[in-house]
Amino acid sequence: MFPLRGCGRRIAASFTKRQFPLVRFSGDSAAPCTAHFDVVVIGGGHAGTEAAAAAARCGSRTLLLTHRVDTIGQMSCNPSFGGIGKGHLMREVDALDGLCSRICDQSGVHYKVLNRRKGPAVWGLRAQIDRKLYKQNMQKELLNTPLLTVQEGAVEDLILTEPEPEHTGKCRVRGVVLVDGSKVYADSVVLTTGTFLRGMIVIGLEMHPAGRLGDQPSIGLAQTLEKLGFVVGRLKTGTPPRIAKESINFSILNKQIPDNPPIPFSFINETVWIKPEDQLPCYLTHTNPKVDEIVLENLHLNSHVKETTRGPRYCPSIESKVLRFPNRVHQVWLEPEGIDSDLIYPQGLSVTLPAELQEKMITCIRGLEKAKMIQPGYGVQYDYLDPRQITPSLETHLVQRLFFAGQINGTTGYEEAAAQGVIAGINASLRVRRKPPFVVSRTEGYIGVLIDDLTTLGTNEPYRMFTSRAEFRLSLRPDNADSRLTFRGYNEAGCVSQQRYERASWMKSSIQECISMLKSIEFSSSKWKKLIPEASISMDKSVPVRALDVLKYDEVDMELLAKAVPGPLKKYTECRELAERLKIEAIYESVLFHQQQEIKNIQRDEALQLPKDLDYLTLKGVSLSSEVREKLHFSRPQTIGAASRIPGVTPAAIINLLRFVRTAQQRPATATKLPKTGQCLCDTEKLEEQQL
Repeated sequence: MFPLRGCGRRIAASFTKRQFPLVRFSGDSAAPCTAHFDVVVIGGGHAGTEAAAAAARCGSRTLLLTHRVDTIGQMSCNPSFGGIGKGHLMREVDALDGLCSRICDQSGVHYKVLNRRKGPAVWGLRAQIDRKLYKQNMQKELLNTPLLTVQEGAVEDLILTEPEPEHTGKCRVRGVVLVDGSKVYADSVVLTTGTFLRGMIVIGLEMHPAGRLGDQPSIGLAQTLEKLGFVVGRLKTGTPPRIAKESINFSILNKQIPDNPPIPFSFINETVWIKPEDQLPCYLTHTNPKVDEIVLENLHLNSHVKETTRGPRYCPSIESKVLRFPNRVHQVWLEPEGIDSDLIYPQGLSVTLPAELQEKMITCIRGLEKAKMIQPGYGVQYDYLDPRQITPSLETHLVQRLFFAGQINGTTGYEEAAAQGVIAGINASLRVRRKPPFVVSRTEGYIGVLIDDLTTLGTNEPYRMFTSRAEFRLSLRPDNADSRLTFRGYNEAGCVSQQRYERASWMKSSIQECISMLKSIEFSSSKWKKLIPEASISMDKSVPVRALDVLKYDEVDMELLAKAVPGPLKKYTECRELAERLKIEAIYESVLFHQQQEIKNIQRDEALQLPKDLDYLTLKGVSLSSEVREKLHFSRPQTIGAASRIPGVTPAAIINLLRFVRTAQQRPATATKLPKTGQCLCDTEKLEEQQL
């Protein structure tokens, strides 16, 4: 702990999880006088909390700096987590021992698995969350995390020094400067500024500086990043008004019932905190031509819509929907904000009209004729940095040991922020210990897809995750995120607890053991028909049928199969999660075999590493167009696979680049100038046969 000359409260997390956090104020003489941490994380949003907790789990002394401790874990927009694609990210964050999934299991009021009509690979776990409970539980978790200190304070500038010669970058970050001039030194810094970089709130024609309603923006830090040479862009987002629950006529609206039993987000939880019967419903209503009329007649009073700044494509404002899809009816979901909350969140009604027009528009909607608006909707415009300026570890190209995570990279959504946060926190800690970065490839997880899309393609609109973005979604399912990432997190990063590692190990061995058993049990189709008459098993098959193939039928699950063959299979039905995962493994057995071959081809390209210090603009002896050189120089891909995904980089350019690097490595004189890569490049002839 260190004196901050009246900069606010300090909260030091205990070093034993059972103790409550110790709260000290700036005049407390018991506070230690050090001002150096291994990792400093700036921002207490969803990216910042995950980054700080991950760095601390990895063994780094970590400081989380936030404007206000009481806003840690605040859900600034929608009161929900998960969804299609987003639920996958949450499962992967949880597999790395992240926080948000466990906190959601302690705070949800309505749990629902979306996309059930399709296969389990694209199911989307989702939950309505009690805002107050989530914030309380997140703060309790963070303030009891060993090695983590939470400090109130606003960062104004970065402390920079000479770069490390063995790494690329123009300089190295050594800490941060707070608004009162106090300095905090650190070996790694993670920026998770959300919408606070030169943030501006908009309601109608009124605009005022703020990163969030009631919070000041970060101006000095934005100017520092711009001066360092980072390419800065501008994005916008928005939030709907809040409505008084008692003023809504729910009786005439469509009611959505939550799942019974609710499915937890976290692998280590078998149940959620709330009883199934105590969950709250959601309600569905729709817009109508009157809403369109109010929007169209008052566009001149809405500066947010007239801005050329790009907003979210997949969560647009009602004004954008009316303009882009005229004469259509749009869904409005009425979502509870908590068990004891009197507020309703109208999902799909994000709006930035003047407050009086928002109220008028709301009362035009069915069920909301007498609705009372408690808080108007508003828009937020903010700076983001082109994510092609960061590596797959989320460290910046320009400044060594500086990491970006969350909306600063152009994403939108709590889940995308949390996913980046956990990766940035892990790598900030690994960088301090001079260990190799922890990188998730797009063949290993949706986190890898997210980061690869950002670092190779960039974005000019708020990026949102969907299952359609993943090429290998049959392999990257919500149910198997632990088998894909938990073991890597435990062995390579040290971010996974022993408890989680042991549970994942038990689950993996149980699945393998049962799959082998199911493959070994074979009966004729007629015998299976007698044992399980509910199954539509074809009687035409002359060869024996495996139990694993019987499990693929829609009507058959592990419980039914175990009743037919109780001896060897009954024990595998005692754990609900295990039984469900075995069913899913059976469904995808045949298609996964072919997909694994495709994954191996991609992984071979990813193993072909490029030297980090190649100057593509001045590189001689290789035929690359000026356009290709500029794109490679800006994105600085680390592998041939990543380079091949950059728009405008042709297959011919990839082949020429590979030939050059291979030739350079074979020359002793040149090889000393090029960093050693993790794996030798394949023969050019073999690569030319591949379809890049």
